Amino acid sequence: MSHPRTAPALAAAALLLAATACTTGGDATRPAPTPATTVAVTGPLCAALPIGSEPGNPAFLAGQPADQALTWMPTLTTFEAALRTSGALTGLDTTGGITILAPTDDAFAATFSDDTWDTLMTRDHQKLRTLVDAHLITGVHTTDQLATAGTTRTRDGTTLTVTRTGPTTRFGDRADAVCADYQATGARIHIIDTVLGPLPATADGTGHRAH
Repeated sequence: MSHPRTAPALAAAALLLAATACTTGGDATRPAPTPATTVAVTGPLCAALPIGSEPGNPAFLAGQPADQALTWMPTLTTFEAALRTSGALTGLDTTGGITILAPTDDAFAATFSDDTWDTLMTRDHQKLRTLVDAHLITGVHTTDQLATAGTTRTRDGTTLTVTRTGPTTRFGDRADAVCADYQATGARIHIIDTVLGPLPATADGTGHRAH
């Protein structure tokens, strides 16, 4: 039996343990909360895209596969559809990393007429695949890394020059990154304002084509 003089000490110890359990939520094995992922995207279009806690925000997309991340970007519906229709999506192996230069819907509307685009999407899938491959780069690369290298090679075999003027990164002397450095699982996504690739423009400049 405990000595009477030890009772106060035992009571104090019990109170200390109870206080500790309350402080830790009563579960000493509970893991500490994981800090939220912070992803910095840059470019003039970023302000029009989801931010903060909105669905499709950069931190949320960082945990998504590349093909799923694209579906959350409201300005990339045409490119996302082309990626799927061309068959490139099934071969989009991100194990070694992939960088995607994704043209906006407006960029496609300014490049292709309704008839030309419908033909690509319904019949000329080989040409469509070549067009999509012109926007894919093997490996995960930030715009800083691409600009420092000065050139990059797309999956269709084209060598693109990459230049930096102030905050703007330009690809192939044609396309500017308008919201760059999105992260996805095994991927980087840079939204650009012009369609790359060898196919000639056929739009009349009105940008009327429905997406």
